[in-house]
Amino acid sequence: MINVPPEDRRPPLTPQLALRVAILGSFALAMFAIIFFRLWFLQVLSGDKYLAQAAVNRVRDIEVPAPRGQILDRNGNVLVDSKPAIAVQISPPDLPVPVTATNVAHPPMANARLYDRLAGVLGIPTGRTKCPVPGYGVLHVSQIACQVATGYAKLPYANVTVKLDVPKDPVLLYLAERQSAFPGVQVASVWLRVYPLNRLAAQLFGTVGPLSCNPPHGQKATAANCELKQARFSGLPASSIVGQSGLEWYYNRYLQGTDGQEKVQVDALGRFTGSVGEIKPVPGHNLRLSLDINLQKVGEAALAQSIASNYPADGGAFVAMNPDTGEVYAMGSNPSFNPNIFTKPVSTSVYQQLNNASSNFPLINRAIQSAGPTGSTFKPITSTAALESGAWSVSDVFDDTGQFCIDGQCRHNAGHAVYGTVDLVQAIKVSSDDFFYNLGALTNANPVTHPSGGALQHWARKYGIGLPTGIDLGGEVAGNLPTPIWRNQIDQVELACEKRHHVPPSEYFVPGYTCGIADGRPWSIGDNINLAVGQGDVQVTPLQLATAYAAVANGGTIVRPHIGLDVQQSDGTVLQRIDPPPVRHLSINPIYLETIRAGLRAAASQPGGTSADVMGTFPEQVYGKTGTAQYNNQSDYSWYACFVPDSATGKPIVVVVWVEQGGFGAVAAAPVAREILSQWFFGNPGKYVAGSSQTL
Repeated sequence: MINVPPEDRRPPLTPQLALRVAILGSFALAMFAIIFFRLWFLQVLSGDKYLAQAAVNRVRDIEVPAPRGQILDRNGNVLVDSKPAIAVQISPPDLPVPVTATNVAHPPMANARLYDRLAGVLGIPTGRTKCPVPGYGVLHVSQIACQVATGYAKLPYANVTVKLDVPKDPVLLYLAERQSAFPGVQVASVWLRVYPLNRLAAQLFGTVGPLSCNPPHGQKATAANCELKQARFSGLPASSIVGQSGLEWYYNRYLQGTDGQEKVQVDALGRFTGSVGEIKPVPGHNLRLSLDINLQKVGEAALAQSIASNYPADGGAFVAMNPDTGEVYAMGSNPSFNPNIFTKPVSTSVYQQLNNASSNFPLINRAIQSAGPTGSTFKPITSTAALESGAWSVSDVFDDTGQFCIDGQCRHNAGHAVYGTVDLVQAIKVSSDDFFYNLGALTNANPVTHPSGGALQHWARKYGIGLPTGIDLGGEVAGNLPTPIWRNQIDQVELACEKRHHVPPSEYFVPGYTCGIADGRPWSIGDNINLAVGQGDVQVTPLQLATAYAAVANGGTIVRPHIGLDVQQSDGTVLQRIDPPPVRHLSINPIYLETIRAGLRAAASQPGGTSADVMGTFPEQVYGKTGTAQYNNQSDYSWYACFVPDSATGKPIVVVVWVEQGGFGAVAAAPVAREILSQWFFGNPGKYVAGSSQTL
């Protein structure tokens, strides 16, 4: 069979169809050629032109910071203000070599040269020094490099302020004319906090500073280690200056204000070419305090005089407060410092100088952050516990023979004084320790059945001992109220410490082997006896004691101390009043309170009263108690607590003074209280009157 090829059925390409294909192909080729030429024209022939135009039309957002609100005293006197200033800053991403986590510890040469040029303009030393940077260890770099590294470690995307309060002429003009030589260097308008009264009330105001974020290396940022994540600072720009302590911290949301923003056009060299738009900043609100600035001045001066007059006194504090409302009229701490130091970056050495033992820690607000035994000023609390528990009555008497013996140990009055038969009023008046040792023994409870203590701990806790008062400052310590369970806990802490140091079990709690936390002994009746006279392990702040005495004065109400009075607009319009409710009310028999007050009045006014030689001639009725506390093998700490109830003046006040190592309460603390009372009621401090009573 012969194979025949299949028939080719494809139609032939006609001339007309071929023409159409040629036309369409030519058109497509021409279009691609035009597009290619246009792209080549834009990229090659006109690239420089459009790049220049883009540079000319570059828009930058410049933050315009808002001034913080003023802080005023109760009469409208300015205590804290803000002033405009110029700052030189560095933007780490805009440096010749952008700062990164890998090069921040070792600045590239181009950056180092820039730092040195800028240092020459600003008058900053260029020598290399030790620079501790969180997460990077100790660097050996120039001062500006140190500032950049520290700022980057705190907040990698924020500008770093190199110098504040820069003069406009010639520094600012020099930098403005040579911006191309200082890439990454910016000039910004800022506000600086100023304190017209310098050291006065410095610990109350606190400090301000940039938001920081310092999580441990390799760990995530949390609210505990990064202020940006704290609700208190929520929504604020990362570059914000915020309150870091004291009133500035507590009332930051009112004082802060809202930053503005200005949009500007700059050329390729960063030179201003025009303004695009502006959002004006909104200043913070003003905060009016309950402080009376004249009372504050007198209190601080009197405290300083007492410290200077009673060697080896080296510090102290005072509180003056309204016993009915909790408004703090004055609060001082010595030694103090000038808060204007912190309006600009503070070197590590300067900060350490303000926060170490050699300078006696001037940054500490001793009124709320230092605590110790109160001595006999604790006795009204002991009286309340004994009366309310039924361990004692207002008609009971005690034979004070000059000593109190129990469990083979005898304790004595100061100077081995003998007071004979005394009731509660007389015991408070002369400050009979033997009388109150007895009350301490009577109010002790079985530590097994009552691990939280007996009547004395119950009422001390109600008065606020061992608890923060809640004052609007932050940083307040709680102090300590010793109980059986507390003693057991510190014994366990001591034991764990000794085990960590590989102390043999046979040497546990043996002197020479201990960590110094506890001695391992269980709770004893002696602990309660010591507590009854404000000695032993009790730790009380001056403000806590003032709050307790306020309750004795006002009938049993535990007020919440506060320094803020109201929040105002700049024109004085009140936006919010600050009047926190009481913490609680103590149900104390009015007869018992009146009995305690009678003892306090006798102590301050009658012959033989522990502060009568200081307060006996004072025109107002003073109810007061001295205290002399033994503390850590140092010289005795001097205390005085008193109040003047609401009288015809309508100006009730409670005052507590604490002089570290000042000696007897009547000698060092009571004279300060008298000057404060004199200023409050009569507008002048009067004569400094030192007492002579030598009772604990």
